Amino acid sequence: MGEEIPADAPWDAPHALEWDHMTMKQLLDKLCWTKVTRDFGTLFVNVNVTSEPHEASALWFLWYLKQCGGTARIFSTTNGGQERKFVGGSSQISERMAESLGDRVKLSSPVTQIEQQQPPGSSGRVHIHTEGGDQYMADFAVLALPPAMLARVELAPALPPVRAQLLQRLPMGSVVKCMVYYRSAFWRDKDFCGTMMILDEESPIGLTMDDCKPDGSYPAIMGFILSRKARRLASLSKEERCRRICDVYARVLGCEEARHPVHYEERNWGEEAFSGGCYTAVCAPGTLTDFARGMREPLGRLHFAGTETATRWSGYMDGAIQAGERAAREILHEMGKISRSEILTEPEPCLEVPALPMRRSLLERALPSVGGLLRLLGFTGALAAAATTAALVAGRRGHLALR
Repeated sequence: MGEEIPADAPWDAPHALEWDHMTMKQLLDKLCWTKVTRDFGTLFVNVNVTSEPHEASALWFLWYLKQCGGTARIFSTTNGGQERKFVGGSSQISERMAESLGDRVKLSSPVTQIEQQQPPGSSGRVHIHTEGGDQYMADFAVLALPPAMLARVELAPALPPVRAQLLQRLPMGSVVKCMVYYRSAFWRDKDFCGTMMILDEESPIGLTMDDCKPDGSYPAIMGFILSRKARRLASLSKEERCRRICDVYARVLGCEEARHPVHYEERNWGEEAFSGGCYTAVCAPGTLTDFARGMREPLGRLHFAGTETATRWSGYMDGAIQAGERAAREILHEMGKISRSEILTEPEPCLEVPALPMRRSLLERALPSVGGLLRLLGFTGALAAAATTAALVAGRRGHLALR
């Protein structure tokens, strides 16, 4: 279904209106014939967009999977969206950029107002006000904020009504990321990989991954409290969440050692003042087709970035980088440095971490779904019945002729 959705314009898909007026829950109920597949489908939505199937537009979720390379690519560790981490942490990107920029980086200075008008005696075209009372002038501004955070900034002139209402309809997902550290990687001793998918509604954790360092040091299991469970368990103490998580790990892995961590860390992204949640903003039914057209279009000298505006790996760091580079090229075009056709230039593929083809076996390609199998059986049954009827008719005619 996702294959027919344009990555840069999902609202133009052939079935855009039909799918955008449907929740993912409705689509799962329609496609899934067993409880276990419906439960896994729910977890699949929870894991990938930290929201519930009844909250998300089917069009938006199908688009989200498509622009991340499909169901296998987005969910895979090897050759997939979860494959690699940064040695030393990904925060080094922003830290080293800040080092090179020096005192031009202004911390603890939330922007409250942006005016696109030229004050007397100033050569700037964008007037920026901060919460602390500082003011800055710029020729252009790139706004790379989550939609809910952008809605807090007063813009003059204001966003067009449809785009302003779009910001009201893009809440962030809910997730608590949990790190449980142990004395040893006991799950590896049992020949387990450390990835658990837990469908039990009483389990706080839905998905885990092994998070030991490459040399095996700092043994840890990384887990996610997702969506409804993140909201439900937010009122518990950190210690109680840790206890419940370790109890589940002990049951799943069949190892008492899981109940005795040496350290525990967690981050509830809903508590973050400048994101409001994670990993990305969630589109409810009707949002894409009614409000999202032109969401990436510049407004005068304001340009819009952030991972939600990406057309590849939206919701990920990759998408944030793609959107930032696109916004920078828009400004270069306005400055007359590049042509319009160069704005959407795609970067060269990464040779260090190549995206290899996702290969499926013959059985995976050829086996029908349960619904498809039943339709096939119904069709072959109808053919058999028709053949039997034809044979009976032919036999009766032959009998009459002999008489």
